[in-house]
Amino acid sequence: MRYRSGIGYDVHQFAEGRKLILGGVEIPHTHGLAGHSDADVLSHAIADAILGAIGEPDIGYWFPPTDESIEGISSLKILEKAAELVREKGGQIENIDSSLVSEAPRVMPFADEMKAKIADALGIETSDIGIKATTNETMGFVGRKEGIAALASASIALPERS
Repeated sequence: MRYRSGIGYDVHQFAEGRKLILGGVEIPHTHGLAGHSDADVLSHAIADAILGAIGEPDIGYWFPPTDESIEGISSLKILEKAAELVREKGGQIENIDSSLVSEAPRVMPFADEMKAKIADALGIETSDIGIKATTNETMGFVGRKEGIAALASASIALPERS
């Protein structure tokens, strides 16, 4: 096997009248995130990390915001597609690490549930997923509570080239 790594980053603004979905879990909060899908910033960063590790285009290529048929799609479906592409290449996801950057709400009470949803979508164990949370120390758009950012890395094992 050869091992590859990828990184992902995503950000979404807060929006009134939407549910806040992170890692496939609805988090109680006054605002959700704006986006074409459910705007699950964590799942998007993870999907991009996986796609990058296997040399594929980002989620905007696979799930374009101009495609009205996928408006409101669960980002767990995006993770499922990323995992499917790994399997098509004969690979496996070894681990995921991620960080959510937000002043509010507190998300770590939901980490185990997020890990379970992400693991199910990717077909891996919850022990292969890291989720951390931090603030932006009141700096920038995240510090002003205008949105949430997420970063992720993925380690993928692929067959040796022939």
